[in-house]
Amino acid sequence: MFLYVPVCARVLTGVCLNFNTVSAATEYQLTYNKLEMAIDTNTSWKTTLIISTSPQCDEASQILVAQQHRIRRSDNILSSSFVSPLSGTAFLLVTPEEFPAELENAEFFERIEKFVQVHRNSFLLLQTPVYGKREWEILSSVQNRFLGCNLRVIPVHSTADVVKGILVIAKATSKPNVANLRDQMSLACTHIIDHSPVWGMLQEMQF
Repeated sequence: MFLYVPVCARVLTGVCLNFNTVSAATEYQLTYNKLEMAIDTNTSWKTTLIISTSPQCDEASQILVAQQHRIRRSDNILSSSFVSPLSGTAFLLVTPEEFPAELENAEFFERIEKFVQVHRNSFLLLQTPVYGKREWEILSSVQNRFLGCNLRVIPVHSTADVVKGILVIAKATSKPNVANLRDQMSLACTHIIDHSPVWGMLQEMQF
């Protein structure tokens, strides 16, 4: 069984694990679920966000205001972007319709490159209700083009997903949560590796 570590875990640990047993994958998923509860944003936790004045951000901004987060709209940041000053993270919201027919067209990617250059911890939120062949091709194209850069690509389906993703990552990467969650994820990874039958088999092999 191949299981990608959920996005928040990847953000915190910077790893992607390949689990070869259902039990190991299930155990990791349970551990992640506990961590997700720990960074639940449906609590009294509130944050400050700087949001682009572009219309594409209006709906997300309204949801954040309704949740009583501190919002400041600005035309001094890149269009369709969200910035979390407390966590040092930034998010760029794009839709498949914004991408050119030819994915190798460099002109559109200049906007993403500018975003990455400005923000050290950057996330691209690719929003579409349904992910078909073209949407996955776009996601793959962006990942390949920015491989090795500080850009993470996150697929989202709705504005509610956009808001949840921004808040979860902003909270998880803000002090003191970031240190605590990183330690917990590292312990979880170590525990799973130590109890993996595949790891035990490799230790018994003679090279």
